[in-house]
Amino acid sequence: MAKKRVVVTFPKALVDRPNIYHLVKEYDLVVNILRAQVMPEEEGKVVLEIEGTRANLEKGLAHLKRTARHLELLNTDIAIDDGQCVDCGACTAVCSSKALSLNKITWKLSFERSKCVLCGLCVTACPVRAIRVMF
Repeated sequence: MAKKRVVVTFPKALVDRPNIYHLVKEYDLVVNILRAQVMPEEEGKVVLEIEGTRANLEKGLAHLKRTARHLELLNTDIAIDDGQCVDCGACTAVCSSKALSLNKITWKLSFERSKCVLCGLCVTACPVRAIRVMF
């Protein structure tokens, strides 16, 4: 199974169409909506994590390229330097996806990569600069 994270921008004319449905139904893909900003009669933007066979994933991405106004592959990742991190929790306050949390027993920072939407807010919130975006 292959997995990709993408940011898809739909023109306002396509926002009311079942764009994500086609990925599931026609290409047998598992789609996780990580973040969405969609309003009627406005341009819409969604961050998706898409998983499936490599062939189906490529077909689904090709479908999105044809229908979306813009498609951007997210080839970034968040890295935390455990040696530099002081487990202060400042990053957890800005993490809306709850990918970052403090363990209530050990008070150590915990990072659940699968929940991360790569917004980068934690990078600027970290007072000791222990978090960075990897390309």
